[in-house]
Amino acid sequence: MKLTQRDFRKLLPPLAATLALFVAAGTLAWWSHAETGGATQERDRAAEGKTRIEARLRQFHSEETDLKERSALLKRLQDSGILGEEHRLDWMEQLRNTQRDLRLPGLKYEFAAQTPLNRTTPSGYAWFNSPLRLQLRLLHEGDLLNTLERIQQEARAMVIVRSCRLAPPAATGERRESIAPLNADCDMDWLTARQPSGKK
Repeated sequence: MKLTQRDFRKLLPPLAATLALFVAAGTLAWWSHAETGGATQERDRAAEGKTRIEARLRQFHSEETDLKERSALLKRLQDSGILGEEHRLDWMEQLRNTQRDLRLPGLKYEFAAQTPLNRTTPSGYAWFNSPLRLQLRLLHEGDLLNTLERIQQEARAMVIVRSCRLAPPAATGERRESIAPLNADCDMDWLTARQPSGKK
């Protein structure tokens, strides 16, 4: 079949329409691809933003928990008397009360001068040591353990027992038995902490 000029003129509008449809389809495909790419980028940016926000929230909660724990520790230290100046008069009264309450036959003590320790905590508090020599007359070994436990629990300081020596009392030539068959000689450190002068 041979196409004439007239047939070409008749086919021209459908061909033009088909070409226009192809162009429109291509344009739509390109626009859709661009929109998809943009949406993907937006989604990725949103995901990154969400991840950053979640990380900040986790850090905030961690810092909040750490701050609460530090505040609680600070309050416990203040309440226990460890934080602040030494309470030497309170310490001496506590030692006398311990002797009376535990009915110890004898108790002597001697606090040495307070000295700073050679280190400061990360929080800026400096530690100080008040060495104590404690001499006890005891009825039995259990009195020593009870005395040390009570001192460590009730002292307005952090008490560290460095050494304790138990021995029978020295012979005096008397025939009657001593009312206190044991002597104890202990070296202890009474520690307190405070901020260096000038810091608030």
